[in-house]
Amino acid sequence: MKRILSVTVVILLLGCFAYIFFGKKEPDGETLCRDLIVVIKDSVNKPFLHEKDIVALLKSARLYPVEQPLNRINTDTIERALAKNQLIETAHVYKTPSGNVKIEIVQKTPVLRVFNARESYYVDDRGDVMPADYRYATYLPVASGNIEKSLATAELFGFALFLQKHDFWNNQIEQIYVHPNKEVELIPRVGDYRIILGNFEDFREKMNNLQLFYEQAIPKTGWEKYNVINLKYKNQIVCTKK
Repeated sequence: MKRILSVTVVILLLGCFAYIFFGKKEPDGETLCRDLIVVIKDSVNKPFLHEKDIVALLKSARLYPVEQPLNRINTDTIERALAKNQLIETAHVYKTPSGNVKIEIVQKTPVLRVFNARESYYVDDRGDVMPADYRYATYLPVASGNIEKSLATAELFGFALFLQKHDFWNNQIEQIYVHPNKEVELIPRVGDYRIILGNFEDFREKMNNLQLFYEQAIPKTGWEKYNVINLKYKNQIVCTKK
């Protein structure tokens, strides 16, 4: 009798294990997806997306996998749907041995915040437009003025990427203003003065010259002496005193 009870217990335990491991099944024997696991790998630094946003997106596209037969869930289709979201850089979707669907997401990385008369948006590190998000706060350069998206995703993007990759300028430049005549003005974080860049042509050379000016002249004269520092003339820095 004891042996029969022991065998019965083992069978029940094996049945429970099989249910947990292989997932719930329909009467016809198809294994259903037990759960959706969403991992947003960079959510601490970039809180653009939350799990509920991914769930809502999948439900809207009729791709929510939970309680659906695993063999009918197309992970490639889910990946393509997620790739359409302007906040997502990559999405990897796969089925786990325990009967779940797992989604691993990497969000896009903004390098610039743009404001113009009609809209506000980010430009990411690939030169693509991202929708603005009130939840994201960081020390990105802010560009405003007469900015079309063609300018934002080309010359302005190249300049913002230069600032981001250059430790000195990444900490120094706070705002970029584009005038109607396309002349570019920079506002530094430190000092009460303006920097006239001119256009974006040869901006690396202009900024290198400005860095030399900072290193050689500013220690002698101080930040408070100048009102405007003009870089738009080739190989020249023209300063206007207060």
